[in-house]
Amino acid sequence: MIDPSTHPATARVLVVEDDDELRIALHDSLVAEGYDVATASNGREALEVLRHGHRPAVILLDLMMPVMNGWQFIAAQKDDPLLAPIPVVVLSAVGSHVQNVAPLDVAAFMRKPFELDALLKTIERHAAAA
Repeated sequence: MIDPSTHPATARVLVVEDDDELRIALHDSLVAEGYDVATASNGREALEVLRHGHRPAVILLDLMMPVMNGWQFIAAQKDDPLLAPIPVVVLSAVGSHVQNVAPLDVAAFMRKPFELDALLKTIERHAAAA
């Protein structure tokens, strides 16, 4: 559990994950920690959420998704001056993606399965900076 005295109150997080169970679990866990959470099941949905006004302090992004994958999402995000500054934390089950993520200039990479406390600390660090 994160110390509430250091938690950025009502910081927004966007969870982009195609696995329904994981997306719901992340949503519920982050809401319980006091975050304002939006979700999307692929990169295209995430861009729609962002372009309709949800401005998160951090985006949690899966890489392997249908419709628009994580790499395609990041390329589109970086091309939009309003969205480009939002830090992205990549969550991936495949460790070999680390090399493929490095050129994308993401804030952090976490391999699935990850510890919730470690994820919360990563979110907190980026939310505080926002």
